[in-house]
Amino acid sequence: MTLARTARFPLILAGAAPLLSGALLVVQAWLLASVLDAAIARQTPRHELLGGILGIAGLMLLRACISWAGERAGADASERIKRHVRLSLFQRLVRHGPHWSRGKASGELASAVVDQVEALDGFFAKYLPAMAAAAMLPVAFSVLLLPVDVIAGLVLLITAPLIPLFMALVGWGAQGASRRHLRAFARLSGFFADRLRGLSTLKLYGRAQAEAESVVAASDALRKRTMSVLRIAFLSSAVLEFFAALGVAGVAVYIGLTYLGFLDVRWTPLTLQAGLFCLLMAPEVYAPLRQFAAHYHDRATALAAVTQIAVLFDGLPQDTAEGAAPKGSIPARAGKGAHLVLSGLRVDAPGRAQAVLSDASLTLVPGEHVALMGPSGIGKSTLIEAIARLRPAGGDIRIDGLPLDEWNESALRQRVALIGQRPQLLEGSIADNIRLGRPDATDEQLLEAARRACVLEFADALPQGLGTRLGSRGHGLSGGQAQRVALARLFLRDPGLILLDEPTAHLDDATQARVLDEILEFSAGRTLLLATHAPSVAARFKRVVRVSGGKVEEA
Repeated sequence: MTLARTARFPLILAGAAPLLSGALLVVQAWLLASVLDAAIARQTPRHELLGGILGIAGLMLLRACISWAGERAGADASERIKRHVRLSLFQRLVRHGPHWSRGKASGELASAVVDQVEALDGFFAKYLPAMAAAAMLPVAFSVLLLPVDVIAGLVLLITAPLIPLFMALVGWGAQGASRRHLRAFARLSGFFADRLRGLSTLKLYGRAQAEAESVVAASDALRKRTMSVLRIAFLSSAVLEFFAALGVAGVAVYIGLTYLGFLDVRWTPLTLQAGLFCLLMAPEVYAPLRQFAAHYHDRATALAAVTQIAVLFDGLPQDTAEGAAPKGSIPARAGKGAHLVLSGLRVDAPGRAQAVLSDASLTLVPGEHVALMGPSGIGKSTLIEAIARLRPAGGDIRIDGLPLDEWNESALRQRVALIGQRPQLLEGSIADNIRLGRPDATDEQLLEAARRACVLEFADALPQGLGTRLGSRGHGLSGGQAQRVALARLFLRDPGLILLDEPTAHLDDATQARVLDEILEFSAGRTLLLATHAPSVAARFKRVVRVSGGKVEEA
């Protein structure tokens, strides 16, 4: 309900529309009963009834327009809220970083952001407006009938409140069933995504058929849970229809017996107009409750969805500034190069009793170029990721004098550039992937970046050049080619601190030398920390440090 504040005005319109339509319905029913009474009881000529008939037609058209406007407002409110929730969850993903997301099933995260956020649609677009109408209109209609006929009004006034009571009892079971259903759906999404990602491996090891059978079994379990939710939903509808039928039938029997003279509990005779008005309004007393029942399951689905989102994302989004505000001010940039100071750095790894880095210290003055060496698994990549705030770490890390935790995310990403060992390439053209470094780059700037990263050496041999489309995760390029595409992104940016993790590991000696020349030329005046195994690469740097025993030492 706190999310409703992000779309307060359209939600108010959506809730007010059925109330206004209900008020016009009373006028329409009274006018229709009056016209029928005049035509049947008083034998009024047809031409004298034309005004009343046109009035009824006008009211019906006006109510249709109000209902349409209410539905549009509800849909608009729902879209605003879903957009806000998805942006907030995405900001939370960015704030937690890849280290956090690696511990989650990617299929479950995707299901939460897409499917479970979508489950909020019915709650805001349908359920809340229907709840407002169901809370007010049945009682209001019943009270309005009391002056016309006390017995009819009392019958409706007593039976109508029983429906939400019994629906609530059924709804408790519906909420639990929906929660179990969404949890199973999220697990199935993660299960299916993992199998799809590893499809080639499964085929190679002859496990494709076995895993296909596992998917079928998981799908069948989900089907059974879906059917259990539907059974409860049908049960709540049956409760509504039972009490609504009792109420409408009770009013109809009472009026019919009164007209036949078998029942006489009124002080004055029951006119045709009054009787028709009661008969016309009796179903309308239960109509808002029917609408409410039709969308009551949306509430259970939404509650189950937010529960699952809260579990996956460690809480629910509350406001639009989710994780965006910096804790401190951003220091003014004093030139190109950034000043980096690490002291007492400690980084732990899951499953390892000993810390990867312990009491590590390092200082890079603005514009300094440093090579970082050490055997595989010693902590070079861990150190670089900790500096980029992509891995949780203890100790003190300061960039330009400001603690790393106090940097605004956007400002940090502009100031610090990181190229890892396994760069992320997306489905799209080579040019699209390079342009991720700076979306507003011109074609000339993009070509220059591709040239400096030696991307043109292999792209020009392709039929569409830089326009050649890549598959998911850069499928279609070798490891060295993907690394060069990622380096081309760097040449489009203007960072103060450059962190490179084995940028030339997959390149031949000639290409490695050219790429390294371009990196050092681009890094002139900027601070550079480059992790490498190759002594020939480290020899190009005036300063070399080594990771050893969890500490950073001068080589």
